[in-house]
Amino acid sequence: MAIENGNETKVGYRHKARVLGLLLVLLRLAALLATVTATIVMALNKQTKSITAAFVGTNPIIQTFTAKFQQTPAFVYFVIANAVASLYNLLVLLLRPFMKRKAHEIFEHLGGMVMVSVVASGAAAAAAMAELGKNGNLHARWNPICNRFDAFCCRGGVALIASFIGASLLMILNTVSTITLYKNVASQD
Repeated sequence: MAIENGNETKVGYRHKARVLGLLLVLLRLAALLATVTATIVMALNKQTKSITAAFVGTNPIIQTFTAKFQQTPAFVYFVIANAVASLYNLLVLLLRPFMKRKAHEIFEHLGGMVMVSVVASGAAAAAAMAELGKNGNLHARWNPICNRFDAFCCRGGVALIASFIGASLLMILNTVSTITLYKNVASQD
């Protein structure tokens, strides 16, 4: 990058803007991938177990239990929150070439703040239920279920990790958006 009289040339500025734009797109794609992964893994999370409940003579009585994400409102909210964040990230990526710079930055910034809170709250709600499923609550006499539905809990853990990664990436994107907006406002003064 050439510097002339302490000021960057237009070529250097364009190069920095292009690199920053590419970085933002890559971060947005990573956030999209993380939230889509969390949505799909949790939405398809289901495990069925059959156990012998009793014997009548020599015939066993089989009881079938199913663990599904739809049975827990926190997991349903988790899926919806990550799906909304995925849709938001996809819209931002698709509309990027068609929006004016200022309108796009403001839309991205405000939407980013909302998406960070939505994904983080969905992940936190699901994490609280996951902890309850793993350890139970002795005071309320709620037994843990992860010792019986281990695959269900493992897939739920993967979805939680993906969601927290997505929330972190959205937080980074929102931070970069805030800095960019601040620099643009400061340069106009």
